[in-house]
Amino acid sequence: MSTQPGGDEQAEFVAFVQARQHRLLRSAYLVCGDHHLAEDLLQGALVKLALHWRKVRDGEPEAFVRTVLYRDAVSWWRRWRRERLTSTLPDSVRPARDDELSTRIVFERALRQLAPRQRAVLVLRYFDDLTETRTAEILGVSVGTVKSQTSAALRRLRELAPELGDLLRAGRER
Repeated sequence: MSTQPGGDEQAEFVAFVQARQHRLLRSAYLVCGDHHLAEDLLQGALVKLALHWRKVRDGEPEAFVRTVLYRDAVSWWRRWRRERLTSTLPDSVRPARDDELSTRIVFERALRQLAPRQRAVLVLRYFDDLTETRTAEILGVSVGTVKSQTSAALRRLRELAPELGDLLRAGRER
């Protein structure tokens, strides 16, 4: 018996991927801060989903993908911890055209400077709008860890990018 989707299952899988791939890719990018790595992480998570589609298709396949995505990102960080980090953007980034783009660039720079787990917690809680409980399940940690990592991450973001004050206050009040 094949573990890969076939027939109607394959059509369901393709429809699932087409409907959610862009949002999942944005989440992956926010977690890792690199477009190519985000694509690789998402591709790997979708391959794992395809292999388990029969088991998870009637449950929460998006939760399965997110769990794989974030856990694989943490595993990648552990393997490549010695990779060089820079505080400057690559030359290919164009200057900000308006306040919104400027805020986004400042936010992305600050987000990249957070510890991997802090970054993952913020993306899951505020970008993906998941509860503390669901975030804890995906990351395989306690709710208390989610709360403490969220608090520490927001505090660190305020230090790294004080110009994001209003945005970060909204996160704290949530």
